[in-house]
Amino acid sequence: MSHRTTPLEIEGMPPGIPYIIGNEAAERFSFYGMRSILVVFMVQYLHLMDGSGQAISKNEAVANYHEFAGWVYFTPFLGALLADIFLGKYRTILWLSMVYCLGHAALACMGTSGNSPQWLLVGLVLICIGSGGIKPCVSAHVGDQFGKSNHHLIPGIYHWFYFSINFGAFFSTLLTPWLLHQYGPHWAFGVPGVLMALATFMFWLGRKRFVHIPPSGSRFFKEMFSRDGMVALGKLIPLFTFIAVFWSLYDQTGSSWVLQAEQMDLTFLGVTWLESQIQAVNPVLVLIYIPLFTFFVYPWLDRIFPLTPLRKIGLGLLLMTASFALSTLIQTWIDAGQRPSIGWQVLAFAIITASEIMVSIVGLEFAYTQSPRAMKSLIMSLFLLAVWGGNKFTAAVNHFIAIPSAGEVQFAAATAQLPPDWRTSPRNVTLPGHDGVTGTLDDLVARCRQGRLEALEIPGRSVFLAAAEKIEVASGKALPSNPEGRKLLGEAKDLWGNPLVYQLIDSTHAKISSAGPDRTSQTQWDTGLMIEKVASETVPAGATWLGRRKEELGIAEQPSAAGFERTEFSGGQSKLEGAAYFSFFTWLVFATLLIYVPFACFYRPKGYLHD
Repeated sequence: MSHRTTPLEIEGMPPGIPYIIGNEAAERFSFYGMRSILVVFMVQYLHLMDGSGQAISKNEAVANYHEFAGWVYFTPFLGALLADIFLGKYRTILWLSMVYCLGHAALACMGTSGNSPQWLLVGLVLICIGSGGIKPCVSAHVGDQFGKSNHHLIPGIYHWFYFSINFGAFFSTLLTPWLLHQYGPHWAFGVPGVLMALATFMFWLGRKRFVHIPPSGSRFFKEMFSRDGMVALGKLIPLFTFIAVFWSLYDQTGSSWVLQAEQMDLTFLGVTWLESQIQAVNPVLVLIYIPLFTFFVYPWLDRIFPLTPLRKIGLGLLLMTASFALSTLIQTWIDAGQRPSIGWQVLAFAIITASEIMVSIVGLEFAYTQSPRAMKSLIMSLFLLAVWGGNKFTAAVNHFIAIPSAGEVQFAAATAQLPPDWRTSPRNVTLPGHDGVTGTLDDLVARCRQGRLEALEIPGRSVFLAAAEKIEVASGKALPSNPEGRKLLGEAKDLWGNPLVYQLIDSTHAKISSAGPDRTSQTQWDTGLMIEKVASETVPAGATWLGRRKEELGIAEQPSAAGFERTEFSGGQSKLEGAAYFSFFTWLVFATLLIYVPFACFYRPKGYLHD
């Protein structure tokens, strides 16, 4: 079947646009719904899916989240080559959307059979491959529908394109965390999969309405290596490097900001929210900001100074600095034992969303206009590679600051030596500790049940338990502050003469630790315990999927009589905790802004459009 390969000579909106917008809204519902729960799922749910896994640390979950978010935006580079050289955008989008649907199906199947982490990996890999065909091609496919007579509508349609993204994202970010909380991962990952299938069907329905720009074949390489192609790449790649820093911070709204929200008062506007649902503020604000910026903010700023796309991006980086400075302040309050209102994070979302409007939307439109005609999808994919680069950087930071857990590492090695029935009968396993020899002072004891490391007993635990008792007795309505806690511990030391250190984590958590048998802090041999102050009023275990699942596995946790829970550890902590983590990224984006300003002053734009 032949399709139109050149835009219609009309002054209004091309007929294929509603199908693209509808497809994008449904696809974004699918993607953002799945992504909104990913960190919470990995920390709280994954190890319970087949009942034999080990819980992963928050640093590891954040790193995995950004690894996935990064690769989702790397594969579009390959998809763009496939579309521009061989298949064209329409067929690339349609075929790889089917791969995307299989990825969601794999996520929904976790816990039904086999190893759940493997199902998770397969599902995320398939979604990454599917994204390779969708992300660079859909945005370029929008621009392909316009010709000379209506190209002036392109800025407006990209705003509506972003509107559809956030329309779908808003509803999925509210619904999917609720599905996870009440009905579990199968429904939470399955519903977005159904929406992805609907998105694919909607795109197919518009096949006769679209302009199908044919693949360029060998002409792609000729244009890419032409003078215009090389100049365009040479000018845009540095710009995309600056934008990568923006994405390094922005995508943490789905990772570190979610974990921060867990430590805040989640009651806002008279409603108690789930920590993952706060992300729904972002798409709502985008829906408000798009017309607000288009008709009021940009015209007002343009009266003060000429508002070019590059200046908008610079202002966006400045706002990003402000948003993370606020998140640093919020975390400072949390570190001091306060429980600030989630309204403060809503304010941070208001700032970071304004930054998104100025960097992401403007950057996408600017990248399209600056790319030669045969390289539209490639340039779109390079824009998305900035997202990959930013997320890879965030993942690398979290990998670097994560301290391994000596207990979990040695337990994994010890299970290979256990008899075959170890997964079915409770047992204690003595781990050799720092010196690698059992029967010495630094031995760890792993208490395992049903193939899980249920609890770890640290060496010299009596000293830590006595210290925890002092802290708990002194706790009234709140855990002691850092000076008060350190005063309570006095001169207490561990078996190796290291002083015990008290650290208030947030309003309900505190840590007592020492440098451990290697006498070096911030290593896997750091020894200690976490104290959690448990609320007197708790939600019945059977009211949530997580509670029901723990009851099924026989691991439902009960608070101690004193209202505290203790968890012993050896390593497994972080080198960059609390406000220091957010402060690092604040200074990173501020330094980036200072370098960006002279770059933007010297950049000379040149636009290209389809004839």
